Amino acid sequence: MNEQVRIGAGGRGQTLTEAAGLSTGPVPMEPYRSPEFFQREQERIFRRSWLLMCRVEEIPNAGDYVVKQVEVCNASIIIARSKDGEVRAMHNVCSHRGNQVVLDEKGSGNRFLCRYHNWTYANDGRLIGVPDEQAFFDIDKKSCGLTRIACDVWEGFVFINLAPQPEVSLAEFLGDFGTYFKGVEYIAAEHPVVFRAVLDCNWKVLSDAFSESYHIPAIHKQTLGDTFASRANPFAHLLDARLFGPHRANSMFGNDQYQPQESSLVEKLGQDALATGNAISAVSMETVEKFLAHPAVNPTKSPSWSMDVNHIFPNTHIDSGQGGFFVHQYWPIDYHRTRHEAVFYIHPPKNAVERFRTEQYIARVCEVLLEDLTNVARTQRGLESRAKDFMQLQDNEILIRHGIEQVIKWVEAETVREALAN
Repeated sequence: MNEQVRIGAGGRGQTLTEAAGLSTGPVPMEPYRSPEFFQREQERIFRRSWLLMCRVEEIPNAGDYVVKQVEVCNASIIIARSKDGEVRAMHNVCSHRGNQVVLDEKGSGNRFLCRYHNWTYANDGRLIGVPDEQAFFDIDKKSCGLTRIACDVWEGFVFINLAPQPEVSLAEFLGDFGTYFKGVEYIAAEHPVVFRAVLDCNWKVLSDAFSESYHIPAIHKQTLGDTFASRANPFAHLLDARLFGPHRANSMFGNDQYQPQESSLVEKLGQDALATGNAISAVSMETVEKFLAHPAVNPTKSPSWSMDVNHIFPNTHIDSGQGGFFVHQYWPIDYHRTRHEAVFYIHPPKNAVERFRTEQYIARVCEVLLEDLTNVARTQRGLESRAKDFMQLQDNEILIRHGIEQVIKWVEAETVREALAN
């Protein structure tokens, strides 16, 4: 279950796709545009998978909590750290009349108060206060706390499972992926820079957009084109790909000979000011030395490396780059609407030089994200036109091919263990 399959650069004349044992035929478009298929994804994927909610740094102290929305399951989730230090997850639903209890996105306190009728809950979910309690009929407060959700923590990431009784543990769900990425140093995890957008596309269209480098020389020609491609690799072919059951990873090429154009004065100034070793990094080489040394970061240890896309099924990328890690999540709202959240973790600058480089990096990230995000609605409109029923994927889009195969597998599987089986 979930055993690692390393594909490398094809080898023995094989493509990445063939070496992985994946189909090389056309890929169906219907899962990207069908309301009926989306309904099955809701039940078979998002209500059965372990879903990443946050990092522990978001709730560092007893009493801290965050509220996360899982629109695809019509759920509002409280993630809280209680006084015993345990991280718990609970449905944000009052036991009295079903009202949402916590209305803010985050906070700290030892109790939650439902503002409809002032029912009061402890930070760990216990019901501790009912106004006019004597007027109720033998109410059992012990059974009327906030409904618990299965919750576990892996490498500082907090996951939940919305099934009343999850079929597999988080460790089983992650399989070899969880082992392979164990011990990565998540730099600046306490300092996120968050980008959010609601987009008119299927969640898989958005995930696919951040899963391959084939598009980079075209869409990102003026921003990233010369950093992810070169004369020797003009189409940004991948360095490596690995499959871990439903999860997957690839390593993207990076032009280690890249130099800013003479006209790019701001970029040249930032690069000269701080030796980062890469045009898309905001920190010094010394800061990320331990991070870059981990076997799962740039696993081929190639000097011609830009970043890794590490996809945790179903909707999360934990990506590695020269400057540390960043996270993309793709939360379905409807079959053709998705909430995208991109979180970049950056050390607070200690001086003017670092501040300049950080601001330059964030501006570059914004520009690149806009190039990607303005394209996805056009893709969705094309898919929904039904002019085509299949997409033609090339070898360097292996993560997309594996992803849709896994989605179909989970939708068709009667049990999670069946979905995870090799």
